[in-house]
Amino acid sequence: MTVSTPLLDTLQTPADLRKLRDSQLRQVADELRNETISAVAVTGGHLGAGLGVVELTVALHAVFNTPEDRLIWDVGHQAYPHKILTGRRDRIRTLRQGGGLSGFTKRTESEYDPFGAAHSSTSISAGLGMAVARDLSGTKNNVVAIIGDGAMSAGMAYEAMNNAGAMDSRLIVILNDNEMSIAPPVGAMSAYLARLISGRTYLSLREIGKQIGSHLPKFVKTQAARAEEYARGMVTGGTLFEELGFYYVGPIDGHNLDHLLPVLRNVRDADMGPILVHVVTQKGKGYAPAEASDDKYHGVVKFDVVTGRQSKAKANAPSYTKVFGESLVKEAQKDDRIVAITAAMPSGTGVDIFSKAFPKRTFDVGIAEQHAVTFAAGLATSGYKPFVAIYSTFLQRAYDQIVHDVAIQKLPVRFALDRAGLVGADGPTHAGSFDVAYLGCLPDFVLMAAADEADLVHMVATAAVIDDRPSALRYPRGDGVGVDMPEIGKPLEIGKGRVLREGNTVALFSYGTRLAECMKAAESLAAHGLTTTVADARFAKPLDVDLLLRLAKNHEVLITIEEGSIGGFGSFVMQALAEHGVLDTGLKVRSMVLPDVFIDHDSPAAMYARAGLDANGIIAKAFEALGKDRKIETMQLA
Repeated sequence: MTVSTPLLDTLQTPADLRKLRDSQLRQVADELRNETISAVAVTGGHLGAGLGVVELTVALHAVFNTPEDRLIWDVGHQAYPHKILTGRRDRIRTLRQGGGLSGFTKRTESEYDPFGAAHSSTSISAGLGMAVARDLSGTKNNVVAIIGDGAMSAGMAYEAMNNAGAMDSRLIVILNDNEMSIAPPVGAMSAYLARLISGRTYLSLREIGKQIGSHLPKFVKTQAARAEEYARGMVTGGTLFEELGFYYVGPIDGHNLDHLLPVLRNVRDADMGPILVHVVTQKGKGYAPAEASDDKYHGVVKFDVVTGRQSKAKANAPSYTKVFGESLVKEAQKDDRIVAITAAMPSGTGVDIFSKAFPKRTFDVGIAEQHAVTFAAGLATSGYKPFVAIYSTFLQRAYDQIVHDVAIQKLPVRFALDRAGLVGADGPTHAGSFDVAYLGCLPDFVLMAAADEADLVHMVATAAVIDDRPSALRYPRGDGVGVDMPEIGKPLEIGKGRVLREGNTVALFSYGTRLAECMKAAESLAAHGLTTTVADARFAKPLDVDLLLRLAKNHEVLITIEEGSIGGFGSFVMQALAEHGVLDTGLKVRSMVLPDVFIDHDSPAAMYARAGLDANGIIAKAFEALGKDRKIETMQLA
């Protein structure tokens, strides 16, 4: 859909925006919103959050001298309008595509992105670091962190505010409250008060009061400061932020430029320490389908702008996330000690399915992965069976709690790691690359990886009966492979794999959903005279050593394949082979892991091909190990 954007067309950088009159910025915002909707309709991506900050984005770039003044967008999924205004409009329809723009802020992409983000609640910490660096360098630029009320549920945000509040560095935090979870009603009076208390006259009087107070007895000075804070708190709110050492301004309507612009200018020009500006916005603002259903339009696939209908292709198999949620419900129907915990990602992990069946046994703790893990540990000490469903990449944020609060105490917390492996359009920040390595080094951890959706059903049942130690099961983003589904899961024998195809030359030992690619590779290898065994490890820990030694004994080449980094399944296999003296027998062993780089966003298939973890890569690795002198391209699959 083509949209008319005559004023936006004249803007190449924010410097052009700052040449406009305030009266023209409303039109810029309207055109920017339409351009954002049009672009995301083509590419898919995060929509609702970006639409909610259109006016705020325009106001920030109009008031602050970016990129010298630094804007740090927390998470970054709301930064599409920011990208359009900062010289990337000509590439905005490559968003999240291979070789195109990232779906988040990225330092290597633009000088207007001073800090890369995709995980939440980092902006205030990063901003404080930049502000202190500025002060040490003797420069004068502004540092502005824009953080949502959801991200403010994470402890890291408060750690940063507590630190910043105890310092004199000038830092501006914009709290984008788009859930109305903090703000009282906003309107003309609150806008007037925000403008008043952020203005130079009030701040000057406040500073004079401080100077007079410095000559008064300590008790009088303390009481006066409390009285001033209490008076402002009564009419504006924000007492919590004042207690953390921030000067609070707001709440103000984040869609009203007549309110935003003067307050931001006052804050920009204020000569004081940390300031928090409370802005109230609406997710999906200005696009009726997104306003009506902000959850469905938080992240979208390609859609029709007129109807809002998303063009989701019909799946041939259920998604792994859905299979996990439904399997957990079935296990919970048999055992009332099973509870589910997630960290602000109920639909992304399948916990929303569990929640509908067992609302009182479901706990969404907000963006607080550390708390989620230790909360689960507490439940486990009392005989409950917690399943902690968190993306592999997000669980990294709680590693100390996994080690100290779960593993050392050998508590039976069950970790369900969605988004294992490469995830496509979200790129390296969301890839589940490291969990096998970072969990596998912990004593007494059971590690499982589903090879298909049916296997996942059985692994949920397996995790439910592991009651003497922690466990984790991993599964990828997206749909299954279309296998027949069991009616109910049956617990697997711990530490036992399975053989799906027998041969005598090459052994492919797979961990996870690369198993389907192994089967394709085996077919092609067999067609060229290399009979191939395909085995599914199922467990990285404890490892099926008996199966491993049988594969090592009966084959010329042994190749491990996994959707994870070095230090994972392949490393466990090499350790076992070394301990049993197999590496001295002449066996040719190769480990296929994700390469030692962060792989940029693309389709999952393209990313795995780039990583060499598709069938063609497996074939090439087998011939490399065998030293066969033939053209690999003759072996390429159609």
